[in-house]
Parts: sequence; structure tokens; C-alpha cells
Amino acid sequence: MSTMLTVRRHLNRIEEYICCLFLAVFVTLLFTQILVRQFFQYSIPWGDEVATYLFVWFTYLGAVVAAKMSAHNRVSFHFNYFPPVVKTVCETIADLLWIAFNLYFVYLSYDFVFNKMNLFWKSQTTGIPMKYIYMILPVAFLLMSIRILWNVIDRLKGIEHDDPEAEEIRKLSEKKTDTPKQP
Repeated sequence: MSTMLTVRRHLNRIEEYICCLFLAVFVTLLFTQILVRQFFQYSIPWGDEVATYLFVWFTYLGAVVAAKMSAHNRVSFHFNYFPPVVKTVCETIADLLWIAFNLYFVYLSYDFVFNKMNLFWKSQTTGIPMKYIYMILPVAFLLMSIRILWNVIDRLKGIEHDDPEAEEIRKLSEKKTDTPKQP
């Protein structure tokens, strides 16, 4: 097994586990906050703020996972009408433009977090430096660029990554055509 494949598999698991952890923690925190408010007329002072930060991190890491599965929203149905070579070239050009945008955003967000952000900006209730909250921007867009580049390389090798919904639709249509009609 190649080293790159091993790295990709471990990165897949880490991203997905972190997303699941963030989702579970912020939902549990919000649920606890609701219960405590309803039954004890008390509010966890830092609960909403931490839940918001976890939700933001979950959202950006979820976008990375979606890029891994080629499940981002984009208009691509018209590529299906092209010959396979033209479709591959068009999708590759679109993805390379997307990578260029992401890398530019990595540069801008890195510059903001490390050069332009005030070092004394802190979260109101937890006191966490906001630099750590905003770090998700360069990290997520860099990881997304890597994922898109891996998908482009796979596409050029002839390996297609269908998003989960497209896979389910394909399986259902195959199952429908394979099932004989009952009299």
C-alpha cells in the first residue's frame, strides 16, 4: 500500500472524527443549556459562545469532508453532455480555478490571523484569543485545496469520486433495472 494512500486514509478518519466530535459536543452543550435554563433558570455563561465556535469549526471542517467526497454544491450537469475527454478537461479546469481561489483565501486569512489581527482580541466569556478561533480559515481552505487536488489527480487517473447522493441514486437505478417485474 502506498504511503500517500495511507496518509489519505488517516486524514479521512481524523477529519471525520473531529467533525463528529465537534457536532456531538456543540449539540450536547446547547441541549444542556436549554435544560439548565428551563429547569434551573440558570444559563451557562460560556455555553453559547463555545457552541458557536464549535459550530463554525464543524462547518469549515465539514466543507473539507464534502470536498473529499466531491459533494460540494456546484453546477456540473452540463458536463454530462460532453464527450468524456472534454468533461474531464472542463471539470479539471473548474477544480484548478477552485484551488486557486482557495489558495488565495489561505493567503488572505493567514495574513489576517498572523499579521493584521490584534493580539489582544479575546473571546468575551472564555478569554480564548480570537486568533485560535480564526485559525480554522487558513487550515480549512488549505485542507480543502489538498482534497480537491487529490480528486483532480484521481480523475486524471480515471478514478471518479461520486458524491454520496449520486452514488445512492446510481445504486437505486441499478436495483430498479435488475429487479424483474412481478405479475
